[in-house]
Amino acid sequence: MSGFRFPVGRLPDEALLSGLATGDPELALTFVRRFQHRVFGVAMAVTGDPQLAEDIAQQTFERAWRHAQIYDSRRGSVTTWLTTIAHNLAIDAVRARRTEPVAPEDLDALLGVVTETPERWALADEASSQLRAAVARLPREQARALVMAGVYGMTAQQVAEAEKIPLGTAKTRIRAATQKLRTALTSPKRGDHVE
Repeated sequence: MSGFRFPVGRLPDEALLSGLATGDPELALTFVRRFQHRVFGVAMAVTGDPQLAEDIAQQTFERAWRHAQIYDSRRGSVTTWLTTIAHNLAIDAVRARRTEPVAPEDLDALLGVVTETPERWALADEASSQLRAAVARLPREQARALVMAGVYGMTAQQVAEAEKIPLGTAKTRIRAATQKLRTALTSPKRGDHVE
């Protein structure tokens, strides 16, 4: 794939990803350079640890290389696909390091990571910003329950214990938050900017 008539850096993301899959060193290097800051930003926003974020960025590019052939542009852009890989790896790393559930009093700060941080800039993709905005609009107790269950993988029972609420209330908060997010993300933007 060498001998391009225009600079490799101007190739579309999908072409660079294809080059990564074929093992073309020039395209692979261009691909990594194009996305390295964004991928590191996502990992750093989630982990808060520069060394761990570097490791996650490396793992992200390795995974992209191994799975480039299964990328489907109908499901999102290369940027979305790659930052999702980085985000998932970072969440897994945080979960693996955390031996106990997050203290409820620390959860408000963690909700900030989901809504207003460098991750917001790194994940400039429209879908992720819609998700963050939808989570930010949830009632605080529902947002906390949703993040505990969805991001930290806690069961409804663990959420109930952490929040010191009945199990049924925890389940209701998780279910209500999930339904509100689904509605917010699948319906047209009614009332977001009423003029």
